[in-house]
Amino acid sequence: MNQFYQYILLMRLDRPIGIYLLLWPTLWGLWIAGNGYPNVLITIVFVLEVILMRSAGCVINDYADRNIDPHVHRTNDRPLATKRVTEFEALTLFVILCLLAFGLVLLMNFLTVMLSIVAVFLAITYPFMKRYTHLPQAYLGIAFSWSIPMAFAAQTGTIPILAWWLFAANLLWTVAYDTLYAMVDREDDLLIGVKSTAILFGNADKIIIANLHIGVLLILFWIGQQLEFSNLYNLSLLAGFVLVLYQQWLIKDRKPSKCLQAFLNNHWFGAIIFLGLVTHYYF
Repeated sequence: MNQFYQYILLMRLDRPIGIYLLLWPTLWGLWIAGNGYPNVLITIVFVLEVILMRSAGCVINDYADRNIDPHVHRTNDRPLATKRVTEFEALTLFVILCLLAFGLVLLMNFLTVMLSIVAVFLAITYPFMKRYTHLPQAYLGIAFSWSIPMAFAAQTGTIPILAWWLFAANLLWTVAYDTLYAMVDREDDLLIGVKSTAILFGNADKIIIANLHIGVLLILFWIGQQLEFSNLYNLSLLAGFVLVLYQQWLIKDRKPSKCLQAFLNNHWFGAIIFLGLVTHYYF
């Protein structure tokens, strides 16, 4: 039972923020693709896929960082870093999670199945990006946004241009919030040579994050205009803008604890946009 708990920790199921941040844009895509009434089976499959693939992503990330995490204050107590879980156990768990996810996606159409192969590739390769580029957050943005074209493919059998605009909005959002997350570890990352946008942006980090968030809101507003969404949706964008301002206030002194708080606040940003979609379609 204790070892099972270590697997729970390895999959980060005790910290579901990553599930939320992957789930909200997936639901955006499903609701828009389904015109407010997405297929029930498709919705259930995608929610389960989010949980499984985020868990798999955490496992392979910790495997890739097993020699780095012991030197970072925030991560030095992770199961692989402390050897409470072996490398073989971690890889086995990763394969099981991917197989479960692939089994579920086989319930979808052929296009969605093909796109899922790309999703697995992104999940496997992302953890290694921080060794080679200062833009691992952008790569994560691609990985976390890939569920959007998949949602449209599953729901409609096609991927319209609008889906890629939503993909772009989520990509910018992911870079913004994951830069906030990277700001928490910036000092440790500089010491051990790990790359991130927080290091790349330097003292321009706050203004770049602000611009990324504004870009997200502008694209979401444009999508709403194209689909003739009501002001209920626009109110959610206004609420999102208030959250963005709050995050800027939190990181004004770049204190790691406040940067983490700002990162976590993005859960509510994603939720409020989804609420705007739901209220538009149903009310």
